[in-house]
Amino acid sequence: MYKRITVKIGSNVLADANGGIDLQRLGHLVHQMAELHRHGIEVILVSSGSILTGRSELRLAKHLDVVSSRQVYSAVGQAKLIGRYYELFLAEGIHCGQVLTTKESFETRSHYLNQKNCITQMLAEGIVPVVNENDTISLTELMFTDNDELSGLMASMMNVDALVILSNIDGIYDGNPSDPSTQVIRKIGRGKSISQYIQETKSKFGRGGMSSKAGTAQKVADEGIEVIIANGKRNDILTDLILEEKDVLCTRFEPAEKESSNVKKWIAHSEGFAKGELRISPKAVEAITAADVARSLLPIGVVSVTGEFEKNDIVRICDEDGNYIGVGLSRYDSRKIRQLAGKKGEKPVVHYDYMFISDTNH
Repeated sequence: MYKRITVKIGSNVLADANGGIDLQRLGHLVHQMAELHRHGIEVILVSSGSILTGRSELRLAKHLDVVSSRQVYSAVGQAKLIGRYYELFLAEGIHCGQVLTTKESFETRSHYLNQKNCITQMLAEGIVPVVNENDTISLTELMFTDNDELSGLMASMMNVDALVILSNIDGIYDGNPSDPSTQVIRKIGRGKSISQYIQETKSKFGRGGMSSKAGTAQKVADEGIEVIIANGKRNDILTDLILEEKDVLCTRFEPAEKESSNVKKWIAHSEGFAKGELRISPKAVEAITAADVARSLLPIGVVSVTGEFEKNDIVRICDEDGNYIGVGLSRYDSRKIRQLAGKKGEKPVVHYDYMFISDTNH
């Protein structure tokens, strides 16, 4: 039985035929989460839909640019959406609370832990956290890729047992979902590449798409957390999956056998905050990706250094051709690493305890 889960609801799940919020669907989803809550399962909800709600409420002046429109829609829409959630959860005898966050809130360890503490206390009091990006201030490089990325960060930060990503289709298909001959891939094993199955189209109402969902799912599964991509338009999808444990049509990502430490989970999702890049030799790649033993990245394995960064900054780790291997916390600044690169007998550049290697590289 799951004890704590993150549920991500996409805009396409909540949208009605006219581009507004489907209140019946919203109410049905809240009722299911309330059932989970009553069975002792803590639920962290990551909900899209604020901009969708704002658009259905407002008719903005045509002179507003895309960024300004997004800010205004989200400011009004978030207020109404959280109001809807509050009323619906209260009708179930449960309080919910709003958590608005930004990408910067995950960048430093102190902000990360402050946010984690807030949500931990809410859960301890029986409050359902309703999390969304603060779109009024999150612009361009400050934005999450989408709420799929945010849900992955939340799942990792809060050490959940499972992340359930609700979309408007049943999962990841082995072809074009509109083709009747295609089928849902029911289980994706560790390290298995599924890029050939992913359609690069964006969702109709949200910023993400199946590519984003699959990327988040594989990263979170690498950390030892089960991930399920399922159809939020299906009635009783959450209770069937979580309470009844029925064989519901969906895609499940097999989690790594060994769960990552809390620090490694934070580092795993910090690639977007990387201040530089270390390219390493084939021997170094082989050493740090070996599944049988934990090895740190030594200076002798560093081939080149890109970017300027300080000690304890996040850096990407790539092979000589620039292919992503992992991410880690640098023990030296960029100037020092350039001096040490290729030398024997020196202390690690990135210690194993502060390095996350993608499971696809094992």
